[in-house]
Amino acid sequence: MAQIWTVWDAELGYSPMHFIKRDVDRTNPQGAEPLWGVATVRPDGGRILHTFPHSTLEWRAAEYGIDPADSDTLLDVILHEPYLPNEDDPLAQIDPATSKLLAEVRGLPTCWTPGVPDAERLQAHLARMQAVKRHRVRLENAPSADRQAALVYVGSDRVAPPHPLDPIRAARLDPIRVESRRMAVKWQRQTGQKPDFFAKPATAFMGMQPTGGAV
Repeated sequence: MAQIWTVWDAELGYSPMHFIKRDVDRTNPQGAEPLWGVATVRPDGGRILHTFPHSTLEWRAAEYGIDPADSDTLLDVILHEPYLPNEDDPLAQIDPATSKLLAEVRGLPTCWTPGVPDAERLQAHLARMQAVKRHRVRLENAPSADRQAALVYVGSDRVAPPHPLDPIRAARLDPIRVESRRMAVKWQRQTGQKPDFFAKPATAFMGMQPTGGAV
């Protein structure tokens, strides 16, 4: 039976920023990417902060054909994925629950399986997440009253939202960025290569010819 972990809060942060050159006045810095942190608590009271880049939402929408507006499905996938065991890990076979989970999901197509419709890829991945919830970890929202009491205890004047993931659920994904991820995924499925600056449609950027074929 899966352990039930509770979700308490979600906050926005940013990845570290660094500069390519020493002369920071004349170069563009890298980093400061939006980064979500989701506070969860294990049954034994241990606290886990699950962090992931905001772009993860865009990538999962692109990889599995999830509606970018369907934040609940996107978050359900992202937050349960870390508990999907690696089938190549020999230690995973020692734990009966993990072994049963792997047996249930073995052979399901992934986002990289060629020739599979998006709908089938999505159903396969959702089946993996359901198996995780049955056998390893299932995330449930902590009661609103408990979340508010925790905020009061730490001296915060925040009001606990009805849903602990509301800050993330309220974010709207940029359709242009989602489409760029989708094209990148399609390119890699078809070619087996990761796209880069030179892998682009033949009509893009006058004077710069693509080197690996059109996207």
